[in-house]
Amino acid sequence: MSARTRARAIRLTFFLALATVLSCVPGTGLSSLLPGEAASAAPYCGATVTKTDGTPWVCTFADEFTGDSLDASKWVPITTAGNGFTSGSECFVNSANNVKVAQGALSLTVRKEARPLSCKTPGGSFRTSYTGGYVASWNRFAQTYGRYEIRARFPSTQTAGLQSALWLYPRTLTYGAWPASGEIDIAELFTRYPDRAIPYLHYQEHSADANVTNNYCMMDTAAWHTYVLEWTASSITIKYDDQVCLTTTTWYPDGLDMPAPFDHPYFLNLTQGLGVGGNAFNSKTTQLPATTQVDYVRVWS
Repeated sequence: MSARTRARAIRLTFFLALATVLSCVPGTGLSSLLPGEAASAAPYCGATVTKTDGTPWVCTFADEFTGDSLDASKWVPITTAGNGFTSGSECFVNSANNVKVAQGALSLTVRKEARPLSCKTPGGSFRTSYTGGYVASWNRFAQTYGRYEIRARFPSTQTAGLQSALWLYPRTLTYGAWPASGEIDIAELFTRYPDRAIPYLHYQEHSADANVTNNYCMMDTAAWHTYVLEWTASSITIKYDDQVCLTTTTWYPDGLDMPAPFDHPYFLNLTQGLGVGGNAFNSKTTQLPATTQVDYVRVWS
């Protein structure tokens, strides 16, 4: 199965579950606040970073994950009970065993529980022995265009069964349900392929687009790396440790014109769950617990 087909199959389960909840969230503009949101203190993204034209990027969001708790003004734990989201057979929960800030890093862990649990969803419940960790800037921060930098390391698992992701999703489904309104995966790890990180631009294509992914950005994914997205109205570039992995200046949305659907606010998502499809979790061979760690997240406009 191609990387393109595999990625679509894996992600489709996710976003059918999210579509109803997210479509209810209002918002427009660049780095705009939702009704009732309060602007936080001016963020600091470290040393000045310049654009290709020599002008500086302006810091709009930053978290170094200091202290011993998740900053609730920037992040919200996403739970299966809240919106039905699952990536495999795990239940996403708001627990210190799955979402933890300590020693200057955010840890997102998927693990086997001591005993099976009933995982509630808006549409019912299911039994599972596994829980996962997922946080998002949903209802906290969203932005159209900009530079996004995430320093992270993925689990060291060398067998199929885990999926980790650093990604952006629309604050509103402006152009319809997934994938019509777009999605930007800065980096995903499918542990069936532990020697590479995979970017992906999801949208409803009018014709086949060879530039939506790159399955050959090879690296030691268990080591710390810097993952960068530079997103403008005319181009999208994804870099790993300053090496370009994916870049495009053209995309072909069905029934729309560029820069749609990549022209409205997206929020940040950091996820550690179980795999499905060709990367399916196997209780006998997939190594658990498994943790994605994030050193910092920085965003500029």
